[in-house]
Amino acid sequence: MEKLKYERPVITKINAGMPDKFGMKSKHRIINKIDNVSVNDLLKEYGSPLFIISEKKIRDTYNEAYRAFSTRYPKVQFAWSYKTNYLDAVCKTFHKLGSWAEVVSGFEYEKALANNVNGGEIIFNGPSKSKEELIKAIKNGSMIHIDHFDELYTINEISNEIDEKPKVAIRVNMDCGIYPMWDRFGFNYENGEAWSAIKRIMLNNKLELVGLHTHIGTYITSVSAYQVAAGKLAELTALIDNVYQHKLKYIDLGGGFASKNTLKGAFLPGVDTCPSFDDYADAITTALINSTIDHNHMPLLILETGRALIDEAGYLAGTVVANKRLTSGRRAVILDTGINLLFTSFWYDHQICPTTENTQHAEDTTMYGPLCMNIDCVRDHILFPSMEKGDTIVIPRIGAYNMTQWLQFITYRPNIVMIDTTGKTHIIRKKEDLSVFKNQETVPLHLK
Repeated sequence: MEKLKYERPVITKINAGMPDKFGMKSKHRIINKIDNVSVNDLLKEYGSPLFIISEKKIRDTYNEAYRAFSTRYPKVQFAWSYKTNYLDAVCKTFHKLGSWAEVVSGFEYEKALANNVNGGEIIFNGPSKSKEELIKAIKNGSMIHIDHFDELYTINEISNEIDEKPKVAIRVNMDCGIYPMWDRFGFNYENGEAWSAIKRIMLNNKLELVGLHTHIGTYITSVSAYQVAAGKLAELTALIDNVYQHKLKYIDLGGGFASKNTLKGAFLPGVDTCPSFDDYADAITTALINSTIDHNHMPLLILETGRALIDEAGYLAGTVVANKRLTSGRRAVILDTGINLLFTSFWYDHQICPTTENTQHAEDTTMYGPLCMNIDCVRDHILFPSMEKGDTIVIPRIGAYNMTQWLQFITYRPNIVMIDTTGKTHIIRKKEDLSVFKNQETVPLHLK
């Protein structure tokens, strides 16, 4: 019989629930396998910390989202949001599933082309597009979503210099009943700015207005806001048809769908408050179908959701470096993964899961990363079982933004592996070493 692990006694205030004679117990989710692959085996082979992506989960989530919309609306097209996670293996997975590319910079546009995405299946969003980038996108037949009048004037100028006819849409911001309203991007619906931009485009016969676009915010849990947004874009679409006898090819509702992560300060966990794809689809498609758009010419519905498609497929595995007691008496655990790798820990209360079952008794704990910075706090408080140096943990739902917003700060960035649908693992981004920086840096001769 294996000897039980010693746990030093701690007096813990009982805040809620019915304790038994041994004190409060807490059931913790254990993650020791991802797609039937042992987490600890992966850490031994690829090092700790380690990002893990499940190809199966990507495919399952995408298919669930596509089913929700395509069963409610006749023409649906997803466009993968590159900024959410632009690892080539991730992008190519979405493209093989039929997704177009949605990019917001020249860098992301080049990545999409390098991933063999046809220029006509790239949507170019964003408030900062250079003239050179616009020319490249126009010549490739990409759809350019105009963000402001200065960009429109630049495209007008380009249209006089090249033979290709720019395919453009405008981004529309609007009051959807949520706060804050994202009016930084695009043309406003309520004050007539959007209609003014449309009229300027329609007066220029060298431009082709192909669609309307909106992106009302991020982590939006109110499906009614999408219903309002879809309704207002539908009104503009019908108005364009009535005034100019011009039928738009698509309406793009952008992204912003919530994942099942829990926002800091939220009263209920994200798994309980996050709408389903069916909920979002019902709200959006109902508004379009019930609108005054000519039903013989319904526009293509484009969706650019990123977070909701990839968050569940990403995991970050790490190792306990040390335990400490803070001056307040609170327990602190130091992990080998910090906010430089887990940028979303600034706004999420990420779930942290042990890889082994050791005890049901838990204590209020602060989880720190390895950085020599006081702000390196992965969770400021979490009820967690006792951990020893060398124990391992997994943080689920981290597929969105962490691998694009991560920082090379103090430590090297680690390996990223993908588990394919057969259970085989592949390194899809190699861990960094000193050569990565040596190759990019130069030293003046007088300092050598």
